[in-house]
Amino acid sequence: MSNNGFLQIHDPLKPKGYAVGIDLGTTNSLVASVIQGKPECLPADEGHTRLLPSVVHYAKDGGVVVGSRARRMAAEYPTDTIISVKRFMGRSPDDPETRKLGHYKFSEGKSPVVRFEVAGGQPVTPIEVSGEILRTLKRRAESHFAGKVEQAVITVPAYFDDAQRQATKDAGRLAGLEVLRLLNEPTAAALAYGLDKGSQGTFAVYDLGGGTFDISILKLVEGIFEVKATGGDSALGGDDFDRAIAQRVLQAMGQSEPSPSLVAEVLAAARRAKESLTDAPEVEFVAAGHRQVIKREDFEAWIQPLVQKTGIVCRRALKDAGVTAAELDGVILVGGATRVPAVRRYVAELFGREPLGDIDPDQVVALGAAVLANLLTTVNRDDEVLLLDVIPLSLGLETMGGIVEKLIPRNSTIPTAAAQVFTTFKDGQTGLDVHVLQGEREAVEDCRSLARFRLSEIPPMSAGMARVEVRFQVDADGILSVTAKEQSTGVTQSITVKPSHGLTDDEIERMLLDSIDHAEEDIQLRQLREQRVEAERVLTDAGKQLGEHPALLQPEERTAIEAAMGRVRELAQGEDSHALKEAIHALDEVSRPFVERVMNQAIRQVVAGHSVEEY
Repeated sequence: MSNNGFLQIHDPLKPKGYAVGIDLGTTNSLVASVIQGKPECLPADEGHTRLLPSVVHYAKDGGVVVGSRARRMAAEYPTDTIISVKRFMGRSPDDPETRKLGHYKFSEGKSPVVRFEVAGGQPVTPIEVSGEILRTLKRRAESHFAGKVEQAVITVPAYFDDAQRQATKDAGRLAGLEVLRLLNEPTAAALAYGLDKGSQGTFAVYDLGGGTFDISILKLVEGIFEVKATGGDSALGGDDFDRAIAQRVLQAMGQSEPSPSLVAEVLAAARRAKESLTDAPEVEFVAAGHRQVIKREDFEAWIQPLVQKTGIVCRRALKDAGVTAAELDGVILVGGATRVPAVRRYVAELFGREPLGDIDPDQVVALGAAVLANLLTTVNRDDEVLLLDVIPLSLGLETMGGIVEKLIPRNSTIPTAAAQVFTTFKDGQTGLDVHVLQGEREAVEDCRSLARFRLSEIPPMSAGMARVEVRFQVDADGILSVTAKEQSTGVTQSITVKPSHGLTDDEIERMLLDSIDHAEEDIQLRQLREQRVEAERVLTDAGKQLGEHPALLQPEERTAIEAAMGRVRELAQGEDSHALKEAIHALDEVSRPFVERVMNQAIRQVVAGHSVEEY
């Protein structure tokens, strides 16, 4: 990694078998490779189709079926057939949204990750389900090449957090793949467009897939792909369009508590209806003996609130990037859900221009991943590309008083690193707790806790004498590592942040909006807590000096100092940071003559018996 944080894709790696790019999607997944200098999606499912439905069925005999065959089995075996598993990646079983995402049986207990109860008796995690999809793509690619596929670039939504990214890497390893890089989906799309078309300028990548929405503002200049801002919703996509149809149909059927098998059948029919309405003005919905005509205008009305949610995120991303819609050079569409005419119209209205559609929106992410996989595994390339992705939320740690010190601000380019030196608060302190947080607010309780660890074996010193460097490093996959090092001894403690569950659907959105709504309040709270910490420090120090050097006090001096100390204690319990600051200053002033006498005595004791020449 260079000092400016740029990632240079010019790794002289030796190829290990074939390297591919994989779009691990919510609804469909694809595998692609560069063949004769051009990225190409490979056949991945029956009938030589390139789209592999991201559906996994677990049979009673222990067999596993992936793809279209598995999807056809969903209505008959709804709890043994896992659909849209990407939405469960990195989630906690306690997350209320988890239960809303499907009609599955979940293992009970204290497991930190979701576990599906499926046929065969052995519970499976979202990582294992995703691993089956990746393993199938790997086998299909190996069949195409008649050779081994051992390395892959796998794409993830830009708004995937650390837990979801780590889960994706684990799924790749489970499938027998060396994961060269996790690549943000919007950046993959821009990579495909930029290299194929030689595009330059500032682009918005609007990525609405089956289960996630991302918007990224990227600047492309002479092979440099810089993400200026990113935003999204990790639980919004085409699956929600299907649910909007299914909800109305079930109401028309009079089904207030439908069975899992009926829900699965209606959802499958809803997906087919959605796809048909892309070209047809109306479609006859047929499922479970029920027939109903659905008009495109009705469908568009049902999904309008969902589509408008994407606009809120897009406008904030433009603001974060410091550009207006009129200043963009183009809008790139990614994801199968962007085929919906209402979505295309909305995007055109939102950005004031028709979006680009030169590359199949279903394939563009996989094609970009293949380009990067080729770049990472080709020896002695003459060309080079820079990818500059960003982190979506600020990263920091807790300091005294419950305040968050941000080391890496949101929208920082990755890979990146930042370090800051901290010290001990009390005399003889031999340990330091490091609490890693994510969010935009100033107080610890308003941010998300990512990890905790303790740096021990710090030499006992006076308060403020120890020097502990805390370093945050975010790698090219967006995974955070934290290291704390005591500088005099070299004692070091490190941790790779691997949360056991992901953010809830609205958590990132709420964090950003709260940071804006409570900005002034947060600043005042930070100032108050900082002054309370300072008050505790000066009171401790003053009490220590009074106890150790009573003989150096002048008449009436103790009374004045203790009165000032009492005033500081009183105001530290209140909410007025300005008054507390003034009281601390008053204590410093009234104590200054006494403190100077203490320091002079200490100096005389140190130099006693020594000549000037010794110094």
